[in-house]
Amino acid sequence: MTDRRKDRPWLMRTYAGHSTAEASNELYRRNLAKGQTGLSVAFDLPTQTGYDPDHVLARGEVGRVGVPVSHLGDMRRLFHDIPLQQMNTSMTINATAMWLLALYQVVAEEQGAEVTGLQGTTQNDIVKEYLSRGTHVFPPGPSLRLTTDMITYAVANIPKWNPINICSYHLQEAGATPVQEVSYALSTAIAVLDAVRDSGQVAPEQFGDVVARISFFVNAGVRFIEEMCKMRAFSRLWNRVTQERYGIENAKQRRFRYGVQVNSLGLTEAQPENNVQRIVLEMLAVTLSKDARARAVQLPAWNEALGLPRPWDQQWSLRIQQVLAHESDLLEYEDIFAGSHVIEAKVAELEEACSTEIDRIQQMGGVMAAVESGYLKSQLVASHSERRARIEAGEEKIVGVNIFESTEDNPLTADLDAAIMTVDPANEARVVTALHAWRTERDEPRASAAVTALKKVAAGTDNLMPATVECARAGVTTGEWAGALREVFGEFRAPTGVAGAPLAVAGELGPALSAVREKVALTAGELGVGRLRLLVGKPGLDGHSNGAEQIAVRARDAGFEVIYQGIRLTPEHIVSAALAEDVHCVGLSILSGSHTELVPDVLARLRAAGATTPGPGGPGDTPIPVIVGGIIPQADAVALKAAGVAAVFTPKDFGITEIIGRIVAVIRKANKLDPLEVSA
Repeated sequence: MTDRRKDRPWLMRTYAGHSTAEASNELYRRNLAKGQTGLSVAFDLPTQTGYDPDHVLARGEVGRVGVPVSHLGDMRRLFHDIPLQQMNTSMTINATAMWLLALYQVVAEEQGAEVTGLQGTTQNDIVKEYLSRGTHVFPPGPSLRLTTDMITYAVANIPKWNPINICSYHLQEAGATPVQEVSYALSTAIAVLDAVRDSGQVAPEQFGDVVARISFFVNAGVRFIEEMCKMRAFSRLWNRVTQERYGIENAKQRRFRYGVQVNSLGLTEAQPENNVQRIVLEMLAVTLSKDARARAVQLPAWNEALGLPRPWDQQWSLRIQQVLAHESDLLEYEDIFAGSHVIEAKVAELEEACSTEIDRIQQMGGVMAAVESGYLKSQLVASHSERRARIEAGEEKIVGVNIFESTEDNPLTADLDAAIMTVDPANEARVVTALHAWRTERDEPRASAAVTALKKVAAGTDNLMPATVECARAGVTTGEWAGALREVFGEFRAPTGVAGAPLAVAGELGPALSAVREKVALTAGELGVGRLRLLVGKPGLDGHSNGAEQIAVRARDAGFEVIYQGIRLTPEHIVSAALAEDVHCVGLSILSGSHTELVPDVLARLRAAGATTPGPGGPGDTPIPVIVGGIIPQADAVALKAAGVAAVFTPKDFGITEIIGRIVAVIRKANKLDPLEVSA
């Protein structure tokens, strides 16, 4: 038997964090004991968007989709008994990335670690937040400055740290094709590298060190041949850009360094056991090819379309990686696809298409201009609409959803309430109480002076990182740090992409959509109004707007007048808009788990305002019906309906045209109109 020297396995992570710093610390230490080789920290939405847990927009969101980190004390508890000197830590954080890196640095120093030896990654990609994930805070200019300052600081002071992880993962979640995913990510990299180069903070001879610290975080879908070819094309394009545009001659500095989480968009609520084989196929796309193999991999859990995974579910995902790395012979061979004419042809095709799209974006003035114009967002909304239409038409097949739908009873989900983890509703109050105690006990003059100094630096041109590190040491809170920068930089509401999205429904959906259009027109006529009006609202901090955008686009195409104002709205804002726009239905989209808090609040405010659906002569006497969509466990759906919600939609309701038809039925029922015999 030939003796082969095996490659080292990739870093194995699970994306984790919930409830409190203490609870997340316990989870991390358990995962590390099971053989996980790196940490991947999930922060809750208030932390990601720069709010303290006691802010009005944080209500219902604290500790839901990640760990709340409000100040240095939380960061200490998060990494208690975890030696940061030995750890490789990934932090999925963007608008507030500079703040979280400062907290991490200070905790590492307190542990006695050498800061120059710290290894890990801060995501710090604001462009994809504007386009897909929605945790942006500041306008593009100041956001790019924060990114630039952080990169130059890290290269000089934390040289083993990756200060930016350009993240195309969420672009694919928002509907990006492989060409769009690669093109938009590389366009972001070009904008960032240009900004660092032009800032004057890095000497030209050190620019290769900057390029060497740029990493990427990508998505791998179930079409694993295409996804593997995408990564080979991605790697070659990066090599070309860094050599030709920036003159980097050192091949090691030009190396394409990426981590991956495989696709969560394709995980299904129907027959969720099928998600395991989807996850395995997607992992193979980024591990089989040695020449384009991921440096770090984290896998979702089989039940993420149902709710928050339990520790056991995360362990299962970790074991999938470990079996491939340690039981198979994958790591013993050179690239097994080298010389394949099929692979080479597909890679060349992707390279050419991506180069064309990158050139188009550069001609627009670069990626920031393409964000502000709405071009990138409208392209993503359109491609996502096309994908959903293919699924509904049966052109794109999903086992258990639109093909092979019959199934045996699933023992994994026999008890749905036990098949996912839930966050204690009382957790938020405890976190808020602890925050108030922190503020009371800190050195207030030092904290106040640190915030004042931060604002002064923000108003000038100096690097913001040193002032941010002092804020961390002084006990400043996440909301105070971000609030100071909001005062100087302002805030930004990204384009929704809905208005600019073309009609993207495949021809096969024509009869179904025509039937719904007929329902919409007949109902509007019976109510004596020109058009039915639907308000699509996203209360709270959940920025995952893909589903809301698809509902808005399809409702528009079905003849509704749609009011969609984007993400991050308070219940008060939504109710005010419903009254001002005289809507016939309010649709709420929430994927973060805050539906139990925010939906009843919207219902109560609508009732208190006496909100009714309009007729030909003005307000009628029918309360405005409310529908809800999102990742909502069955028990919660029952409770919401009991509270007055007219309908609840979850990922199993994949037919968007059918959903629009059901919304019309809800409006008719609310207004005591007879059901229509028009199929949808």
